[in-house]
Amino acid sequence: MSAAAATGSLRHDTARILKLAWPVLVGQLSVVAFGTADTLIIARHSATDLAALAVGSAAYLTVFIGFMGVVLAVSPIVGQLFGAGRREDAGRQLHQATWIALGLSAVGCLLLAFPQPFLVLARATPEMAERVRGYLLALAFALPWALLFTVYRGFNTAVSRPKAVMTLQVAGLALKLPLSAALAWGVPAIGLPALGVTGCGIATAIAMTAQGLAAWAMLRRDPFYAPYRITGRGWDRPDPAALRALLRLGIPIGLSVLVEVTGLAFMAFFIARLGTTAVAGHQVAANLAAVLFMVPLAIGNATGTLVAQRVGAHDLPDARRLGWRGVQLGAGFALATALAVLLARHPVVGLYTGNAVVAAAALPLVPWVAGFHVFDAVQAVAAFVLRAYRIATVPLVIMATALWGVGLAGGWMLASGVPAMAPQALRGAPGFWAAATLGLALAAAALCAFLHGVVQREALENPAPAATGWR
Repeated sequence: MSAAAATGSLRHDTARILKLAWPVLVGQLSVVAFGTADTLIIARHSATDLAALAVGSAAYLTVFIGFMGVVLAVSPIVGQLFGAGRREDAGRQLHQATWIALGLSAVGCLLLAFPQPFLVLARATPEMAERVRGYLLALAFALPWALLFTVYRGFNTAVSRPKAVMTLQVAGLALKLPLSAALAWGVPAIGLPALGVTGCGIATAIAMTAQGLAAWAMLRRDPFYAPYRITGRGWDRPDPAALRALLRLGIPIGLSVLVEVTGLAFMAFFIARLGTTAVAGHQVAANLAAVLFMVPLAIGNATGTLVAQRVGAHDLPDARRLGWRGVQLGAGFALATALAVLLARHPVVGLYTGNAVVAAAALPLVPWVAGFHVFDAVQAVAAFVLRAYRIATVPLVIMATALWGVGLAGGWMLASGVPAMAPQALRGAPGFWAAATLGLALAAAALCAFLHGVVQREALENPAPAATGWR
């Protein structure tokens, strides 16, 4: 391929990915802003409530994100059907994914309503435990709507319609922000008491309910969905074969996502044992990492969608090329973002908290957040591309080994001063972040190597002039 042709191909592929990625980014930033807004609001309410938010958020994310990953198996499956032109079959997959979301909601609501295992793990004080219980009970009402909206999101992304999802996510944030502030801080003029972190949970439940109902209304009324016959022929009963196919892909995806999320969530539980200040500083760092992750998440979603569609259309050379373009694009954006955060770490932390003690606990974690982000971006996009090929089990093994074996176990050792020659700067919370960064680096390298093997094998099995690995 000539230099001019390669440049043209790069521009074209990048434009295809970014066209789908930017609405996903805006929508996901709106979702993360739910947690960011709560962090900013509660940080100005009380340190105890902020610590309760850290533990409660970790518990909720452990439940929701893992289940969300299972439900999102609908996306690569629908993407392949969409690429093959099988619209009604794609609509049937949405029905089956909805049944899975409802079943998982029943389990998840029980876990949130009775959070004692999480409280024991965090060694929460009675005062903190009371706040965590109130927060998670409110989120138990939000969970079913959040999972049902995840089905809607996965379907729309797969059929290249992320703007519909973005619109509802931004609207949900617009509703959430004033509700969180009013319920957390109280409005004495109307007799509304300050509910602290529980108020933020109630606001989330209200916003998610409204968002889910709006999504249902769009499925029923928007003519775009007519070819998929989602609501025009009645709701399909659970289909064992379709459910098995979704779960066969969804369970390892869900477990992979859960492994990554529990890496941060369990960090919060363990760091909570070090004291309120340490976990409050960690909450700032964890939320910053979550905000930064939205860019590679959007690029991964867009790349995975395009790869799945091209696989469904039997255009494997285009699928292979787009997959690597996405990995390269995700890495490039992550490096630029990490550098910007490092240079502006003081004002960035200042946006989260005016408490000098909490800021002092958060600042040493920011360099680790920057490195964490770069490796997180690479592994995330590679994992999305592999899911587009319906490959999820090997990535699960890689993520579990790297993030639990290296990240959590190594973090506990460093934070505890083991080995003895470990630098003093890695004692406490920084030790967890250092080990998590190393774990993600190993995961990124292993997933890229595995993806390279997958596309090389496909190139041999399906030879074509444009079929290559790295470009």
